[in-house]
Amino acid sequence: MHGYIDGELELTGSLEIERHLQDCQVCTQAYQRHRALRSAIANGSLYFSAPATLRKRVGAAVRKATKDQTRRGLPSWRWAVAVVPLVVITIVIWSVVSMQRAQSADDLLAQEIVSSHVRSLMVNHLTDVPSSDQHTVKPWFGGKLDFSPPVIDLTERGFSLIGGRLDYIGNRPAAALVYQHRQHLINLFVWQSTDNTDSANKTMIRQGYNLIRWKKSGLDCWTVSDLNSAELQEFAQAIQSST
Repeated sequence: MHGYIDGELELTGSLEIERHLQDCQVCTQAYQRHRALRSAIANGSLYFSAPATLRKRVGAAVRKATKDQTRRGLPSWRWAVAVVPLVVITIVIWSVVSMQRAQSADDLLAQEIVSSHVRSLMVNHLTDVPSSDQHTVKPWFGGKLDFSPPVIDLTERGFSLIGGRLDYIGNRPAAALVYQHRQHLINLFVWQSTDNTDSANKTMIRQGYNLIRWKKSGLDCWTVSDLNSAELQEFAQAIQSST
């Protein structure tokens, strides 16, 4: 369970867990509790950043301790040799923890998106509104979401619209738009962004799946597929250029 939640399992292992969760209520509840705990821990309000004066305070403590030990007859250079590595380790650990905290939210979100993508392929719930007509899919979301997702017909670009469904990502409702390129299925997840700042594509790989994230026009967009990275980039750019 922990390996699955942390995204450490191979695809076959993740699929096995997904199947088991469909039939085992006890494990499903345990999974939900672990997810809730991870989300709570990832909340920035639970962290206390080290003050800007940390380096000065540590330096002052080292100098004071050095003086005290010198008075007792211990050479200052020996005390410095013993203390400096500890100071360096403290600073390194603090930096690593800060970096991991900044990355954890995106990592958790990426894992959740991959899980939703795999789940949609497993339980035969790929679409709520199966249609290749964007004028059928887009109105279907009306009244179900507080925003209008971009439903683009990319058939001429080689990406056929299959339909759409409602999903729930990162504790918020999201639109999932489904496309197909040859034999590869693509899920495009869209939800209302917390800010209006646009951002360029950010690519990543999780459990053998390629993911691309971007923000545009107040919408947060993630696309995921087993399609190769270059073609998934082509898909993402086609969506962006049409919105």
